Amino acid sequence: MTCALVNARLTEAGGDGPAVLIEDGRIAGLVPAGDLPRDTPRIDLEGRRLAAGFIDTQVNGGGGVLFNDEPTVEGIETIGRAHRRFGTTGFLPTLISDDFSVIRRAIAAVDEAIAAGVPGVLGIHIEGPFLNPARKGIHDAGKIRALDAEGFEILTSLKRGRTLVTLAPEVVEPGTVGRLNRAGVVVAAGHTNASYDTARRAFAEGVTGVTHLFNAMSPLASRRPGMVGAALEDQAAWCGIIVDSRHVDPAVLKIALRCRPLDRFMLVTDAMPCVGGDAPSFELQGRTIFVRDGACYDDQGVLAGSNLDMAAAVANAHRLLGLSLDQALAMASAAPAGFLGLDGQRGSVRSGLAADLVALNDDLGVWATWIDGAFERAR
Repeated sequence: MTCALVNARLTEAGGDGPAVLIEDGRIAGLVPAGDLPRDTPRIDLEGRRLAAGFIDTQVNGGGGVLFNDEPTVEGIETIGRAHRRFGTTGFLPTLISDDFSVIRRAIAAVDEAIAAGVPGVLGIHIEGPFLNPARKGIHDAGKIRALDAEGFEILTSLKRGRTLVTLAPEVVEPGTVGRLNRAGVVVAAGHTNASYDTARRAFAEGVTGVTHLFNAMSPLASRRPGMVGAALEDQAAWCGIIVDSRHVDPAVLKIALRCRPLDRFMLVTDAMPCVGGDAPSFELQGRTIFVRDGACYDDQGVLAGSNLDMAAAVANAHRLLGLSLDQALAMASAAPAGFLGLDGQRGSVRSGLAADLVALNDDLGVWATWIDGAFERAR
């Protein structure tokens, strides 16, 4: 089935861009609207901004569902529907530290969801349990454990899609990251108390990402650069940032953006079940998490993921961090696609890639999305 998206703005410069031709779920070409055959079905975007759909590598939940509690195809579908309303066309359901039995169920559910064609599912993010308890954040210390042979087998068991693992490099044996890479696993450092030297070795060994930069990691200090210092010095790894003014002060993020290439930063939400829902609280591994002032906290005031969606993250990056809209949008699409090794498949508006797209109103609210060419108006 062929369809043309017309009267869209494709860049911040404005003006009507070329028609975007969608065929069999892919972008078949960008052509002058006047060159389209008369009988080509069209969707008139009426001057709205058209961009690559957002890719979120850290989605704990949405629509009232926490992935740890519902590691099922149905749970993944609900989470995906909730985030699609905010422009997310590709995501990794994210499991925080849990028992091996739950991790196995989550991996099986993601594998089944991809096989069944659940919209937007690109793989899984396993965040823990191979973390440093000193930087556990909201993770349950009772779930944290060493990475043994069984754990390695589990982490490398997904048959379809991408597997992203967040671990603390100082708590795994040397060579482990390289072994995971060779098995096709993308490895990020997070919830870590690594020294600068340990972090540098981890990057050299194959860590290619940093999970929520600044949060739950050894900080930058005058004589101890820590994980943050190593990440800011590194020019190649992708750093996920949560731009909600709660996790990191915007001034700190502005400084970070000046330290390394912009295309190596990616927006993440770290979203919890409250995104796409209206419940004032939810349960997380036996603890009540309260949603207030746009964030999520336990009763001790510890941040527990976020109440952030990707459309809001893009708007915040543009307005709070002083980025151009093109730069902010790239951090929500091209950067995470590159991090996952999917930049030849999605993450940009160009011929041959998957027709994963988002149309934005002038206020940056989502008007519609396309996933593999399937159109849906935002509610």
